[in-house]
Amino acid sequence: MNVPLSILDLATIGTNETVGESLAGSVALAQRAEELGYRRVWYAEHHNMASIASSATSVLIAHVAAHTSTIRLGAGGIMLPNHAPLTIAEQFGTLEALHPGRIDLGLGRAPGSDQNTLRALRRDPMSADSFPQDVLELQGYLTGQTRIKGVDATPGKGSNVPLYILGSSLFGAKLAAALGLPYSFASHFAPNALQDAVSVYRREFQPSEQLAEPYVIAGVNAIAADTNEEAQEQFRIVRRSRVSLLFGRDRKFTDAEADLILDSPQGQHVEQMVKYSAVGTPDAVTEYLEGFAKHADADEMIVAFQAPSVAQRLRALELTAQASGLAA
Repeated sequence: MNVPLSILDLATIGTNETVGESLAGSVALAQRAEELGYRRVWYAEHHNMASIASSATSVLIAHVAAHTSTIRLGAGGIMLPNHAPLTIAEQFGTLEALHPGRIDLGLGRAPGSDQNTLRALRRDPMSADSFPQDVLELQGYLTGQTRIKGVDATPGKGSNVPLYILGSSLFGAKLAAALGLPYSFASHFAPNALQDAVSVYRREFQPSEQLAEPYVIAGVNAIAADTNEEAQEQFRIVRRSRVSLLFGRDRKFTDAEADLILDSPQGQHVEQMVKYSAVGTPDAVTEYLEGFAKHADADEMIVAFQAPSVAQRLRALELTAQASGLAA
């Protein structure tokens, strides 16, 4: 593999699995990723989703960091409009103080949930409009160059936790380029603008104190198994789960119902979301990832291992590491 591999852990709560079991799986995943040579593990902020356990993102990072030693850990990402920049600076300043040199802070401007949940979060629907200013305010707290006179983040001041801009459109690409920050594109679920966004980012990038040259991380799904048949069956289960997440509301579809929806025009949205997915035996997955890195013009890939269970995700990251040369 010509570029580093990292992991986006969605902290999925599997069928008949508890939140505690899911979080224990996240610890096991990070420990194995550390042993195998993956560069970093990120966790995403989502709210009011019964199948995702990473809503308290900084708490999860702290827990995983306490059970690992060297691998970088971070948010991929914190949805900054849901929070005061000072609060995030304090949280990630604390993480950096506890685990020096291991913490990343990816930032997104999406709500990470629906309109009712926005109200429950006490979030102003217009708060995303100030995202660029909020990023700069947060950066000021972390570098010790506060933009609000007399207000410092403790912990946080001078910690220089590295920032990453997350996005799935040209907006994030242009912002990351203007601020001279690394850019992570969410092509694992929003693939359409990948190449245009990366092109704009590289063309418009302005060097900064944090970063001298543009740096692109691209998201990609992966399901690696010992046989292609096993991998394809896991992929079917994942797509059915995506149907329930997107269309189920307060109900769960049977497998037959989910398959009917996947075959319908509405189901094409699910298929489009997982457009960039490496599925199959370890060699097939590695071949796909190598091609995707070139397609995305990526400096690093962050892989969302989408298998239905913790055991299957652990097996997938082991097989991928072996086939790609990380394990060597």
